[in-house]
Amino acid sequence: MFSDLVPGLTRWDEQAWQRIVDEHGPRIWAVTRSHRLNDEDAADVFQTTMLNLAEHLGDLKEPARVAAWIVTTAKNECMRVIRMRRPLPLKWRPESGTDDDIAVPEHTVLADARDRELWTAIRRLPARCQQLLRLFAYLPEYTYAELAGVLDLGMGSVGQAKGRCLRLLRLRLADVR
Repeated sequence: MFSDLVPGLTRWDEQAWQRIVDEHGPRIWAVTRSHRLNDEDAADVFQTTMLNLAEHLGDLKEPARVAAWIVTTAKNECMRVIRMRRPLPLKWRPESGTDDDIAVPEHTVLADARDRELWTAIRRLPARCQQLLRLFAYLPEYTYAELAGVLDLGMGSVGQAKGRCLRLLRLRLADVR
């Protein structure tokens, strides 16, 4: 039991730490794999989770729930790594239909004007809406569960928040024009 190991852990007893790694390490690795992290990122999450455990040993109010604490910490760290590893592009660019579109100056001017209007409207949104809409635009492969984790929302709230943000964006676009 974890509470039996706490005295050894606080004294940095190697055997106590090895028991924690043996018992809870597979859980951490399972969390990293469920987030599809590469080996290097998964190892970083493992080490950071264990470091967080070492730093917060005295803060654990329910030592019997250490497994849940470790899993939650590993999930949060996975989401932090994902956010860091996937920078968003600076400027949104739609796919062009043909090479002829690029050669026509009017198309370039119109596209730039549209982009300016869009970004002006987006900058007028609350920061949370900006983040949500950018994630939907740039990471369409993310599931609602992954988005909920990144945005600290309930999974059932992601769709509703998206709808509210899109309605607000439409209003802001009308203001820009």
